[in-house]
Amino acid sequence: MTTRRAILGLALGVALGVAQAQDSYPSKPVRIMVSFAAGGPTDQVARITSAKLTDLLGQTFLVENRTGAGGNIGAAEVAKAPADGYTLLMATVSTHAINPGLYRNMPYDPIRDFAPVAQVGVTPCVLAVHPSLPVSDVKGLVALLRANPGKYSYGSSGMGSILHLCGEQFKTSAGGLQAVHVPYRGSAPMIADLIGGQLGFAFDALPTVLPQVLAGRIRAIGGGMATRARAMPDLPTLQEQGVAGFECYTWNAILAPAKTPAPVVTVLAGAINRALADPAVLKRLQDAGVDPTPDSSPEKLGAFMRAELAKWAPIIKASGAQVD
Repeated sequence: MTTRRAILGLALGVALGVAQAQDSYPSKPVRIMVSFAAGGPTDQVARITSAKLTDLLGQTFLVENRTGAGGNIGAAEVAKAPADGYTLLMATVSTHAINPGLYRNMPYDPIRDFAPVAQVGVTPCVLAVHPSLPVSDVKGLVALLRANPGKYSYGSSGMGSILHLCGEQFKTSAGGLQAVHVPYRGSAPMIADLIGGQLGFAFDALPTVLPQVLAGRIRAIGGGMATRARAMPDLPTLQEQGVAGFECYTWNAILAPAKTPAPVVTVLAGAINRALADPAVLKRLQDAGVDPTPDSSPEKLGAFMRAELAKWAPIIKASGAQVD
């Protein structure tokens, strides 16, 4: 009987602790760290999300920008922060899928040092060409590149960036195409050269591509996700056009430091999903080119992150990209 009472008392104590943690969190402002510049895509997602979390949880969610090292500086700061739920990271495909295979010396472990909370959204990448290229779809581009190995160039926002790896994945998935990679210091100068005709084709995030497509400056020929983007429903995916297994997109998710109490993670994950179910938040994210993921969970996010690491590691290795 004593043992049973002890077990019952322990269970009641745990339940009471969970309830108290859920009732008291958050009791002060919460920081959401963004590892990239203010005004950029990740910053926009963080500010849209944080505003709604402030409304839902009754405490201010503040966005802070810590740039540098491809996102590693901000992510490392969160990894080393107290595990109390008051410092969070708006993680990206760069910080938690690409950088671990790109950088020789990582200041954090993308899985061990973080507690998954919830995914916020996915941003499709789009394959676009200069209008002078005599192609109207992906099959046409593949045929052109195959007939002219090494003649055409494609741009990216930098060596080892998601846009570079989209191009590498495309060349491999389409059967070993040859094209010259031209890295830029960011997406803006790359798109400017694509518009100017210095590049033949490039991948970029949908929010960047869409205005240029609508203006007729470049031509979108394929979507990078397995399903068509909400903002461009008439654009067939690369998979639909015969590039089997191709998927290239950016994503955002909220993570906490490892060992953050489970009740705190539960509160955060529930609030994020409620935020993403709000029609106004949904519209703002979609207008920013993001496909929200309102049914996420810590378990789903953890599995997704591990799959992303496994997906990009061989592509990074094959590309030869590496940062000391």
